[in-house]
Amino acid sequence: MIKVAILGHGTVGSGVYEVFEMNAEKIALAAGEPVEVKYVLDLRDFSHLPYGNKFVNDFSVIENDPEIPVVCEVMGGVRAAYDFTRRCLLAGKSVCTSNKELVASKGEELLKIAEEHNVNYLFEASVGGGIPIIRPMIQCLAANEFNQICGILNGTTNYILTQMIKNGVSFEDALRQAQVNGYAEADPTADIEGHDACRKICILSNLAFGDKFDPDAVSCEGITRITLKDVECADRLGCVIKLIGRAVRCGDGTAYAFVAPHLVRKESPLAAVEDVFNAIMVEGNATGDVMFYGKGAGKLATASSVCADMLDCIEHREHRRRISWGDGSKKLLRPLEGFVSPWYVRFQGSRAALEAALPCESVREVGGELAASVSALSTGELKARLGKLEGSVLSAMRVL
Repeated sequence: MIKVAILGHGTVGSGVYEVFEMNAEKIALAAGEPVEVKYVLDLRDFSHLPYGNKFVNDFSVIENDPEIPVVCEVMGGVRAAYDFTRRCLLAGKSVCTSNKELVASKGEELLKIAEEHNVNYLFEASVGGGIPIIRPMIQCLAANEFNQICGILNGTTNYILTQMIKNGVSFEDALRQAQVNGYAEADPTADIEGHDACRKICILSNLAFGDKFDPDAVSCEGITRITLKDVECADRLGCVIKLIGRAVRCGDGTAYAFVAPHLVRKESPLAAVEDVFNAIMVEGNATGDVMFYGKGAGKLATASSVCADMLDCIEHREHRRRISWGDGSKKLLRPLEGFVSPWYVRFQGSRAALEAALPCESVREVGGELAASVSALSTGELKARLGKLEGSVLSAMRVL
């Protein structure tokens, strides 16, 4: 009998326990013997649950129990989660997590501690929820140089944009619907301002390029300024609007990484990804584009990934997974001002002024405003040209 512990009994933590109970026979076959959750750490009172006797509120009970080789951290946040994860690794226990904020901010340090103590720190659920992406990158695609990662990394924002596109619902009303349906938190800032997607693209960039991409240094723009007029203009240009996280490798080994709304051409596979679903496209220099699609969040979907990592740790108790990245000293992140892309610009003013300022491929009038498809320009060049344009620039987004 293998015994494990769960740190946190929120949505994901309770899901992890449920998956271990629901699929006990399958898990025992995969692990080679039965797996039992011995402890669940949470300060709240869950004595009413059938497994209420497993709850503890003193972390040191788990830390000092030699029967526990694997722990999952699903507490969220950084402070306590970092402390407990670090102490577990120092105690020779492998840790699995869905905590994207912790992995993005402290991952390189925790992976180094794990290596020094010959244990694992795994985080499949931190990026795609129930979508496998970390393990394919470090195993199935390990022989590739990664040229680009591009994806819809946040289900809440994708749901909001889908409501705006399909049903003509305003951003504010779509956000309220997302909250009522449990897709958005009472405080939705991390989702709608792009911070959640930013942490995820940083983790993927760390893995792809081998050094830390600091979320605080990566350009991050959310969806709060997108209007139904933008949605209409995008449709007229043969596109839909998606919040996209991108990492693009340059010839010298540096890379651009950012999160921003994009107009996505309707023929792109990403355009068809709707509601709370996520999709990640990875371009390897040998494989070309590979796409991963599914539910990027949700109780059991995320718990499934956490449990799979725990089984991986059980199987690799003697031979740890080789996962690491640097501390950021290589300074691989390029300033976004130099990134070149086609653009969409919505403008109120004269068509002649717009076409004189920008290399427009097409200009359409939509409700008294102009929607322009603009040839490729660097971010810095576009800003400079828009700054000299007489009239009102209402929005500007890259086209994918």
